[in-house]
Amino acid sequence: MLNAEANPTKRVINLKKILVPIDFSDFSKNALKYAVPFAKQFGAEILLVYVVEPTIYPADFSFGQVGFPSMEAEIYKRGKTELDKLAEKEIQGIVQARTRVETGKPFVEINRVAKEEEVDLIIIATHGHTGVEHIIFGSTAEKVVRKAPCPVLSIRTPEHEFVTEI
Repeated sequence: MLNAEANPTKRVINLKKILVPIDFSDFSKNALKYAVPFAKQFGAEILLVYVVEPTIYPADFSFGQVGFPSMEAEIYKRGKTELDKLAEKEIQGIVQARTRVETGKPFVEINRVAKEEEVDLIIIATHGHTGVEHIIFGSTAEKVVRKAPCPVLSIRTPEHEFVTEI
């Protein structure tokens, strides 16, 4: 319960750090288009995070699963390069930005980084999976929302856009 003497007109939103998960889809790039004006308006930093999922293939029953560390290292390196290019292109020095590449399950790593970095807001794209596709794959955004250590703004494209060019 709020303090009865609290004055709602004296409340402000204080965003210092905004995390934007990027998987290089048009959906996640659209979420970044929301993050830049938010960061500019609040003087916040943007943290772009790309998560490399470990590549594990079943070899046979006698050896169990086999990973490909060299492939993961290449994906990690390329992800970092592409993430830096995306930050340069879309943020253009308008606000302070950093990039991070992590390895693991995307929703776990996104929430871990958000907690570790003391993020104030996560802006994440939803891909709009429905029906069987949603049952099979689930939703990274949905899992982030349920487990996030901070508020989450989910962007569903192209339902209702409110970021416009001026």
